Amino acid sequence: MKRDQSPVLPGDGPTDYARYMRTDELLDLQRRPEEMLHRDELLFQVVHQSAELWLKLAGAELTAAVARTEAADPLAATALLARATLAVRLVTDQLAMFGHLSPVDFQAMQPALGNGSGAESPGWRQVASVSRQLGRAFAEQLTARGDTLRTLPPGDPTHRLATAMIAWDEQVAQWRARHYQVALAVGGHPPDGSPGSPATVLAKLTEHRFFPELRPTRPDTDLAAATHSRPAEA
Repeated sequence: MKRDQSPVLPGDGPTDYARYMRTDELLDLQRRPEEMLHRDELLFQVVHQSAELWLKLAGAELTAAVARTEAADPLAATALLARATLAVRLVTDQLAMFGHLSPVDFQAMQPALGNGSGAESPGWRQVASVSRQLGRAFAEQLTARGDTLRTLPPGDPTHRLATAMIAWDEQVAQWRARHYQVALAVGGHPPDGSPGSPATVLAKLTEHRFFPELRPTRPDTDLAAATHSRPAEA
């Protein structure tokens, strides 16, 4: 007997998949062909809209990691932070799609973007804000324990959280560096050097870290070395 697949969920859509995933709304968020100045607007929007979704997930995982850190549960915080790190890795990987977008084509579609800038991304602003919260929560937990980075044994759960925080910082840095390369190759920006230019701002951001204090100068206490012994999502 054929299983009844009639939708049972509320909402619009011919199937429960369409209703749960809200595919009608999702697939209507891109400009229609008749609205486009250039066909590659679809590529441009899909990359950026999907990035916002991944950043939304990363922000949610980071927020939960802050709560677990404040609750003195570093193992749970480490697992959540690994999920956020993987989300940003996927955001970074999809920038490869811009290898199919030439500077000439980007210039043709640029009027459609108005004065928009990636710096205005709500997902990124949320991620940056919560990353700073995580840094404060971690520092407070160290103080509450009466520990420092130098006194944390390698197997300690808090040491593992610090390692995951370094991995997060490095993945964000890779994303920024890749974004900078795309801006030069596709966006038509000149190399950095001109004060206030988009390329100069992006170049400086590639050196930024949310948790620079997690990189002590003494080799025997360098938590960064641990990031090379396990995957970023571990």
